[in-house]
Amino acid sequence: MRAEENPPSKPAEPVTGGLFDGTAAVRTAQSRGETVDQVLDRNLNELLQELRVAFTGVQILFAFLLSLAFTQRFGDLDSFELTVYTTTLMTTALATLLLIAPVSFHRLVFRRRQKAALVIVADRLLIIGLALLVASISSAVLLILDVALGRGPAIVGSSATALVGLLTWYALPLAIRRSGHGVMPHDQVRGDGHQDA
Repeated sequence: MRAEENPPSKPAEPVTGGLFDGTAAVRTAQSRGETVDQVLDRNLNELLQELRVAFTGVQILFAFLLSLAFTQRFGDLDSFELTVYTTTLMTTALATLLLIAPVSFHRLVFRRRQKAALVIVADRLLIIGLALLVASISSAVLLILDVALGRGPAIVGSSATALVGLLTWYALPLAIRRSGHGVMPHDQVRGDGHQDA
């Protein structure tokens, strides 16, 4: 392909408002004494660390589910267990895709000065991917306990797993966020402009 057929994209003017609004990053930079690029770099590094933790779990679960279909006992699953297996496999596959998606997104916007959009999209994909991971872990517990202990204990164990996941991954953080507990007042900012953790 010749260069004139595929011209490089021109840097766009910053877009304010809407889904990809970067003003939150600007406010954070001002309150922490950082540049916007430093805030975005720090946010992206934090997201990458979180993705590594989540992705390790989903990888192990996905590998287990893929290998399970090739065992001799798989043919003995009843229709309920087969439905639970399918649900577990699909939620795990979707969680895997969502947790990997920020990598593709980053590659496609690389060096386009769209890191704010990358951070926002990766954040939302991680939240949705984690919700699917709660569903897949709970479904896996349901399947394994159903085979090992029976339907009643499986439903109890799976429900407890889902409840703990939803409470600790979503309800607790959202309750703390809404209450405002743990927010450092601006007068507690250190002399170098950074808040103490």
